[in-house]
Amino acid sequence: MDAIYINNMEFYAYHGVFEEENRLGQRYACDAVLYTSLREAGETDELDKTVNYALAYQVIKEIMDGEPVQLIETLAERIADKLLQEFPSLKLVRIKVSKPNPPIPGILGGVAVEIHRERR
Repeated sequence: MDAIYINNMEFYAYHGVFEEENRLGQRYACDAVLYTSLREAGETDELDKTVNYALAYQVIKEIMDGEPVQLIETLAERIADKLLQEFPSLKLVRIKVSKPNPPIPGILGGVAVEIHRERR
């Protein structure tokens, strides 16, 4: 299956379990892989034959910048659900949400979740 990659999106948002995460905010990163057929777009060179990745980015940004949630798992689910709703040609999405600097005592390179959701 063909895929559109939207990589290394960064956001400053106010999600988290702890009060200081909601008050002070922190950096988040997101990667999305959108699975759809790209044949017709490639053959016709017409934007309406593919998923407009600028619009897909806006969907992701609205969720990342939107209502605070506790878990990055929730962010990933909301992004996947909304992308599948907004773009009927999508067959499958893979969403990765990362917290580069989680409030965990210790030295680590961040935490992330990745989900795969198919159209039903």
